[in-house]
Amino acid sequence: MSTDDPGTPDKTPPPPRPWARSNPAPGGPPRPPHPPGTGGGLPPAGGRMPAPVSSLRVLMTVIGGLQAILGLALVTNSVSIAASIWGEDDASTYARRATGEDHAGLVVFVGILILAVAAWGILTALKFPTRHPNVRNSAIAYGWMTLAFTVLLWAFMTVLILVLIWLALAILLIVRPNQPECRDWFGAPGRL
Repeated sequence: MSTDDPGTPDKTPPPPRPWARSNPAPGGPPRPPHPPGTGGGLPPAGGRMPAPVSSLRVLMTVIGGLQAILGLALVTNSVSIAASIWGEDDASTYARRATGEDHAGLVVFVGILILAVAAWGILTALKFPTRHPNVRNSAIAYGWMTLAFTVLLWAFMTVLILVLIWLALAILLIVRPNQPECRDWFGAPGRL
């Protein structure tokens, strides 16, 4: 709005976004071809990574690291974790194994699954400088996977505040890639 007359809009253009990809107008000049050996992604444009994209990258790395620590803890302490969840059997019988040992394989499987999801999040965060639109889609999918992980964590966690913090982080992982700066950085035309 103009300061002279409150009813007239400003004629000033919006501030430039150096990280935004320039999409040609219909009938305009085409984009330059992809450099050879780049995998066919969108050509990189100059400029620094904007703050919302950088903070999303840090958030994904931190959450992936926390998931990796949890996955390693599950894999390395599977018998004691299984015994604490399913209880211990009577060890006085000679031929019977303890219940914790029976379910330790399931705990190891869940730990490896969590490690795979953690690797997915960290690798996606490391791919942010490529600016490929599929990296943004992967970040959104990782956010939804973290939200599902939070719901499962709620069933086993007794400290409610930790679950609520994890839930807030998962929601941030879903919302952040849809911010205008993130869409511009990855060259996405609209919302997902």
